[in-house]
Amino acid sequence: MGGHAPDRDSDGLAASARAALVRRIDASGAWAADPVWREAFAAVPRHLFVPYYYVGVAGGYERRWGESPDPEARERWLGGAYEDTPLATRLRDGELLSSSSQPSLMADMLAALRVKDGNTVLEIGAGTGYNAALLAHRLGDDHVTTVDLDPEITESARRHLAAAGYHPVVVTGDGARGVPERAPFDRIIATCALCTVPRAWLAQSRPGGRILMPLATGLVVLTVSDAEHAEGRFLHTPAYFVPLRGGSRPGGEPLQLGGVPRRAREDDLFRFLLALTRGSLDPQEAHALWEQEGRPQRERYGITVSGDREWAWLDDPEGPYAWPLPS
Repeated sequence: MGGHAPDRDSDGLAASARAALVRRIDASGAWAADPVWREAFAAVPRHLFVPYYYVGVAGGYERRWGESPDPEARERWLGGAYEDTPLATRLRDGELLSSSSQPSLMADMLAALRVKDGNTVLEIGAGTGYNAALLAHRLGDDHVTTVDLDPEITESARRHLAAAGYHPVVVTGDGARGVPERAPFDRIIATCALCTVPRAWLAQSRPGGRILMPLATGLVVLTVSDAEHAEGRFLHTPAYFVPLRGGSRPGGEPLQLGGVPRRAREDDLFRFLLALTRGSLDPQEAHALWEQEGRPQRERYGITVSGDREWAWLDDPEGPYAWPLPS
């Protein structure tokens, strides 16, 4: 916290806030499938990875800063660093470029990755370095590689990681291309949104490896067979991430939802189907399917990659409901 002497012991405050965050994540059941992650979250100091962040206020953002001369402001910064919320960490012209994800969502994703001792992991999107620190705490520095396109982001991630005592490999480069010089990987996890599966990731994965990535406001977990084939289903968890820069990006013109009932337009699961089938179904067709199939949960959807083909599906990869993803 710099040269300032807070009115209260900042280390004690951080430890107490971190313990409270762990209890909240515990209560959410996020790491029920792999409770070993509890120890990593209890040990890694999130506040060292967010020396400042932005909080939305009327008319824009308010910057919270660990070096503020105001002790109360520093205490608000420290408390906010351990809230179970995403934190905006980098803005440019009002556009969010980077953030620290919601810790309980990070726990969900890490548990779903199903890492084992000795696994090598590639993280796409270095962010603040906090997720890489959690991975390094669990697996060891040499088993973790994180990549980001923006040299300012990778440099700050290195500083944050070093301050917390972790030294995974941090690479500046296009995440869509992976990090071939560090391949093969047992696991790949992306913390930025895509609209297609980069083939480089399959080529850099060991057979049987897992890829976890945000796509269409969901999280899909793929099992890799070889450099040309992967398949898997979505988790139940909704997920909204900053798009990957340098690779395929979600986007396009706003959909025209005329004729779709307001209840459906505002339903998260319907909007997931809209995002997944964009370019294949118009909103009215998507709504008819959604109602006909009982408003399906995310877990009923999946993704298949086979050679130069890539498609989303409902219930069965070879069933009647399948939609090509952008190439």
